Amino acid sequence: QVQLVESGGGVVQSGGSLRLSCAASGAVSYINSMSWYLQVPGKERDLVASVTTVGETNIVDSVKGRFTISRDNVKNTVYLHMSGLRPADTGVYYCAAVAGLPMLTKTHDVTFWGQGAQVTVTA
Repeated sequence: QVQLVESGGGVVQSGGSLRLSCAASGAVSYINSMSWYLQVPGKERDLVASVTTVGETNIVDSVKGRFTISRDNVKNTVYLHMSGLRPADTGVYYCAAVAGLPMLTKTHDVTFWGQGAQVTVTA
């Protein structure tokens, strides 16, 4: 199994910056990709950014140029660097990891989730 612990959330003024961290433990060698999602109350959870084990990154257009994603393979930690924050960026950011776990007959992809980190951007 994989456990994900998030940190780095908080309150910041518009135009400010924050860095979210997601530390993975457990079966970290089986993780194929890690992602960040944003959820606003009453809305669906939306993908923000992702990174694979080979370094391929994806950032959605709405935050491209302001957010970046990076990984520290030694510390098994993924970061979301957020700059030029806007009130629309406010919400709970969830870290996710997709791991290919060995099962009886085949490898089974399973998604694990962090506990969520609240980010509030004031005007």
